[in-house]
Amino acid sequence: MAAKHQIQAVLALTFLVLAFCAARAQTPAAGKVQRIPIPNSDFPISQGVWVPAAADTLYLSGSVPPVAHTDAPKGSTQAYGGDTEAQTVAVLQQIQKNLEAQKLSLGDVVMMHAYLVGDAAKEGKMDFPGFMAGYTRFFGTKEQPNKPARTTVQVAALAAPGVLVEIEVIAVRLH
Repeated sequence: MAAKHQIQAVLALTFLVLAFCAARAQTPAAGKVQRIPIPNSDFPISQGVWVPAAADTLYLSGSVPPVAHTDAPKGSTQAYGGDTEAQTVAVLQQIQKNLEAQKLSLGDVVMMHAYLVGDAAKEGKMDFPGFMAGYTRFFGTKEQPNKPARTTVQVAALAAPGVLVEIEVIAVRLH
């Protein structure tokens, strides 16, 4: 009877050790941001991002493109630089400056939410290819390979007429 209890105890301990090892395999390395790639995909976003507890988090409010052409009609897409691609580039450049002011870079971005307005030139649909053309200049490049987790949605409108793109990001700084 004692041997049976010893075998059960050994099996229980073995199970606990295996469960602990499995749990450790799914958690990030301490002190390091770990980006989880999308399986079998080269799409320039991460499926998820682990952020260690020893990180400071910066939540940047949504950024929109600045007025680029004061001679364009007020409230027009041209006033804000034109199409979705141009506006995306302008927004990401603004975010880059805001991050640099906090001693961070686009490589520190772990999450992005992008809001796109339907473009009249695209039958009222969001210009996702235009957004991606601007986005891929900044993320998943040779110079800046880090890819954030990201959500991109079409919205009915943004606060300023003529603005097609608003982006908010979350960035982290490790200690």
